[in-house]
Amino acid sequence: MTRDDLFEMLAEQTPACGPAREALLSGGTFEVWDGLVPADRLFHTYRTRTRLRLTQKRGVATLGLTETVEILEQAGDQALRIGMIKTAGQAWTFMLLLDAAATTVIACARGGRVQLEDG
Repeated sequence: MTRDDLFEMLAEQTPACGPAREALLSGGTFEVWDGLVPADRLFHTYRTRTRLRLTQKRGVATLGLTETVEILEQAGDQALRIGMIKTAGQAWTFMLLLDAAATTVIACARGGRVQLEDG
């Protein structure tokens, strides 16, 4: 998969897809792993370990996480491929969920650095 291929696959699946496209345009790096994971396993992981309220409690800024969890729930046991885009400054990481053939982005969620409170 090329950068251009991935850029074209990122549409409006979740609110994080547009910023992920911008990250690619701005020199971000990307990787798509070879292995496949059932969507329902990812659903349980994202729902329990990276729930929006948990990430907010820890001060981690997210985008598209709620929508990604909903998409994973609907995908059932569909086999998915996982990918990642990191912004050039590595301030943000976008987790990508693609179909088994890596020809379609199913969902995209953004996480970033912990926001430390002053004091």
